[in-house]
Amino acid sequence: MALVSEFLGQLTLSYGAEVEPTFPTVVPVRDFDPARDAAQIETAIKTKGVDEQTIINILTSRTFEQRKQVAFEFERLAKKDLLGALKGALSGPLETLLLGLMKSTAQYDASELKAAMKGLGTDEETLIEIVCSRSNDELHEIKRVYRELFKKELDKDVAGDTSGDFAKLLLALVQTKRDDPSNVVDYQKIDEDARSLYEGGVKRKGTDVSTWISIMTQRSVPHLQKVFDRYKSYSPYDMKESIRKEVKGDLERSFLTLVECFENKQLYFANRLNEAMKSKGAKEKLLTRIMVSRCEVDLMKIRHEFKKQHKRSLFQTITEHTKGDYQTALLRLCGGDDL
Repeated sequence: MALVSEFLGQLTLSYGAEVEPTFPTVVPVRDFDPARDAAQIETAIKTKGVDEQTIINILTSRTFEQRKQVAFEFERLAKKDLLGALKGALSGPLETLLLGLMKSTAQYDASELKAAMKGLGTDEETLIEIVCSRSNDELHEIKRVYRELFKKELDKDVAGDTSGDFAKLLLALVQTKRDDPSNVVDYQKIDEDARSLYEGGVKRKGTDVSTWISIMTQRSVPHLQKVFDRYKSYSPYDMKESIRKEVKGDLERSFLTLVECFENKQLYFANRLNEAMKSKGAKEKLLTRIMVSRCEVDLMKIRHEFKKQHKRSLFQTITEHTKGDYQTALLRLCGGDDL
């Protein structure tokens, strides 16, 4: 019997070992001519009243690598920096969005994290969203870029700006010790982890947070998906219900974000976008951050999840809750309507 369980515990199946595919809405434009783009942007900036439409059309339909070439050509042509020129010509949420597009995805994430920890008070919402939703590879790159841009270590800044179990969870994620997906499904380990999560939470008085942190920050995503499924055979509540019962505040929000991203990352972002546009008007900061950070990653898939979950398209929702040039830029990043 022990031999059988050992064999089942190491049974090989193919699951999740391949590279995560991307579903961008912004893709490289054909017949790309950076010098022509740079000349058009220079003319648009010099126009009386500024021709925002031309600037939006160019910058929202080029990838970061292409925008970088446009910036190089602009500096050669206009003898000034494109970022500085955009800051001088634009304002408000449109300026924030277009300046965000002039950074790579990792540079943008690193800058958003830095801004979340700048000065008095901490923007925990931004910290949780970025740190808890990014993969190991993305976090590695964010850490490298953070060091390059700010001459500081991300983990030291996180440690200095947060405290308690919330800090421990974020630091464990930033340390990127998550296992890579494997072709071996270890059923015994899945069962042990599910039982440990249950015994460290719902089954006892108080929560063994350190056990929860180690499992949720070190196991691979496909493994955890199976753990949460197995967890239901031990607990009367699913993992998300258990989190809500066991912990509160930033720690609760962090664990819930992790579980939601493990289950369906694009649905998590679709729900965040919906949340950003629930009230009258829109939470521009949140809306901008997701649209800019995901447009070259998985925004197409987020769009599809949005329609499926909220019974209306992301395009229509943006149209109803935003206005002006900012709306135009968002709709172009959205990349089309899902009728």
